[in-house]
Amino acid sequence: MSSMIESQILAFAEAFNRNSLDDVMSFFSEDAVYEPGDGKRHEGLAAVRKAFLPQFSGAFGKMRFVPEDAIVDLENNKAVFTWVCKHNLEEGVKPSALSRLRQVGLRAIFGNRFGWKGLDILHFDDRGKIKAKYTYGWYGAMPHMQRELG
Repeated sequence: MSSMIESQILAFAEAFNRNSLDDVMSFFSEDAVYEPGDGKRHEGLAAVRKAFLPQFSGAFGKMRFVPEDAIVDLENNKAVFTWVCKHNLEEGVKPSALSRLRQVGLRAIFGNRFGWKGLDILHFDDRGKIKAKYTYGWYGAMPHMQRELG
């Protein structure tokens, strides 16, 4: 099971990197729960999908998740994996007017490329689908973004 979970984690990150929301959602169970670390809780596929929409709409430029490390708990079908989220504001889907305004602020502070570190705790069902995703990467009002991680 360990290699299956590790394979799922890598494939899950690649689905994000392809900017394919449909592919990302295919990894979740029907009753999935997502807590992005901002105090909100999204329950069920529709709510999880809605929570991910800004990432796929170009709001944060082209995003890429680079997995760094994983610890798998086979007995409980859980895993923790750390990653770097890289942003490139020069590439990606054309953002909405509000997102372009957000990007002006990000560019002023971090430039066109920046990144931040985070981790996910994933709970899998017996079929290998993600039934819970808990993300931790917030440090105050924003993630700890750094130019050198971009």
